[in-house]
Amino acid sequence: MTDRRMWINIAVVLCVAGIIMFSYLGLQPLWDPDEPVYAETAQEMLQFHDLISPRIYGEFWYDKPPMYYWLVAGAFKIFGIREFAARFPSALLAVGGAMLVYLSGRKLFSERAGLLAALILATSLEYFYLGNAAVTDMTLTFFLTAALLAFLHRQYYLLYGCAALAVVTKGPIGVVFCAAIIGLYLILTGSLAAVKRMKVLSGAVLFAVIALPWYLAMYYYHGMAFIDTFLGFHNVTRFLQPEHAIGKIWYYYIPVLIVGFFPWTAFLAQAFFTGIREQGENRNTCIFLVIWSVVIFLFFTISQTKLVSYILPMYPPLALLVGWYFDKAWTEKHYSVLSWSAISFTMVAVLLVACLFYGAAQVSTELMMPVKIMAGFFLLLIIMVLLLSYRRDFRAVFTAHIIGMMIFTAFLMTQVLPLAAPAVSVKAFVNEFKQHYDGQAQVYVAKFYRPGFMFYSGLPGSEIKPEELQGTIRRIS
Repeated sequence: MTDRRMWINIAVVLCVAGIIMFSYLGLQPLWDPDEPVYAETAQEMLQFHDLISPRIYGEFWYDKPPMYYWLVAGAFKIFGIREFAARFPSALLAVGGAMLVYLSGRKLFSERAGLLAALILATSLEYFYLGNAAVTDMTLTFFLTAALLAFLHRQYYLLYGCAALAVVTKGPIGVVFCAAIIGLYLILTGSLAAVKRMKVLSGAVLFAVIALPWYLAMYYYHGMAFIDTFLGFHNVTRFLQPEHAIGKIWYYYIPVLIVGFFPWTAFLAQAFFTGIREQGENRNTCIFLVIWSVVIFLFFTISQTKLVSYILPMYPPLALLVGWYFDKAWTEKHYSVLSWSAISFTMVAVLLVACLFYGAAQVSTELMMPVKIMAGFFLLLIIMVLLLSYRRDFRAVFTAHIIGMMIFTAFLMTQVLPLAAPAVSVKAFVNEFKQHYDGQAQVYVAKFYRPGFMFYSGLPGSEIKPEELQGTIRRIS
């Protein structure tokens, strides 16, 4: 009976996560400037038959390690060079991440808690968004999640192997997070003696065998240019100096988390503080999940370069905490949880709708009508959640959140984003450009649009900086 229940739950997770991640991959053009960077670099790996040294515009590119480029290049070989293939690895690993959370949660807590946690993760707004994006964050999150959950299950070679793959995905941050989170956990729980069982020496060898070859090859081919750019600028300098003005806003990730974890933000604070106070058999697991999420949050809060996507690695531990908490409240019939969460859900839903209206006003007036329709949908969902919470129906409340999120994402991807596409992607412009370009004139492209222009046109163009463009306009006028 237990095995049958497990396979049914696996099917549910695969169904929900698969639908929400794979249904919309090819509907939208690649969003400038980030998605085209990864797609174009993977395309040039195939073009130059060089899987070691990433390139863009035909020039060597030291921004990120190669893991996501490799995955996209493989998808291009299978599906062809198009948007679906560029986003396919993120979607696949997003589903894989939800499955990891389920399989781990059922062992750490209970069968139902694992299922709830996996569905919470798959349907949280930022996890969905980055599972549908051709960027590295989902790949990093998958390998970090696998590594840290392997530690909890005492599968230490898997820990070292997945940490190494995280380093090949986004650099030293992969091992820094694992070391900091596990180290703090061992210190705070008085478990430092466990290090003796962690196969540190043989694990370090495994880590080095997986993580170091690409770095050594890059140093061999490119020398200090690689070290100075990749480690010096893209890791150290970007941490210490803001690349954008938002880097100076210390509370930046608070609203990002509130909106990004929607619709489960309503349970987040309760789950987090209950996990801190837990004194039962799940105490150490909850402490580890709390440390995991806090370290990620604080690290990127301190970092001077901030992006919405950076805190994605804290979503799996938060999903496990909320899944455990919801299951605990359900089992112990703590109905007050539903009342407080319904009020919180209403507040966050209103905030999200306000953000959508603001975004629509900034991008295009055509977006106002579909956003108004979504506002009406959220009003109905709020009423439903309030009624179901009043009836003290845990199953129905949870199901309403899942179905509501799936409907919202479907409307967002099929009705809203197609109208926003011309404002966030250069693809439509390139199609128009090709009809008039003589194939000979020099092309100048702003830095922001250059990756997308290259991917869709095949022309690298020459980068023109805003101050140069302004100077040219003044001279002409």
